[in-house]
Amino acid sequence: MIDPISAAATASAAFTPIQRGFQVARSIEEMAGDLSRWMGALSDLEQAEKEAKNPPIFKKLFAGQSVEAEAMEAFAAKSKAEEQRAQLKQYIQYSYGQSKWDELVRMEGSIRKQRQETIYKQRERRRKFIEIAAIIIAVITGVGALVMLVMWLRGLQ
Repeated sequence: MIDPISAAATASAAFTPIQRGFQVARSIEEMAGDLSRWMGALSDLEQAEKEAKNPPIFKKLFAGQSVEAEAMEAFAAKSKAEEQRAQLKQYIQYSYGQSKWDELVRMEGSIRKQRQETIYKQRERRRKFIEIAAIIIAVITGVGALVMLVMWLRGLQ
């Protein structure tokens, strides 16, 4: 599961040089690496929010309070990211115009789609595999305990 606090920290760390870059009139191309890192962190935040809304079954069962806490962390981090996005939109529209902002939004969509197809799908497959394996182990353990109980009860007669 993606940690919303780590993703928010990454987004803030990437956003600071972007802010400084606009203050000293760096071009968007010069800030491409920072923008890419920031967009990746925003994508992670969005994924963290999705995962917090739909946590794995074992997390629901065994970590009741932390599920709500993670959802609140994801919400707070997403709010901060939205503020950063609004600032970035202002910087870009003021400095370069609407067309550059639209181009950046398209690039962000591309990054998000790529991360969705690779990182998040792989993480989801791993999570499902672990859940299925844990369920199988729990069922086998339960059946084994039941068989042992029946054998023990028969031995008493």
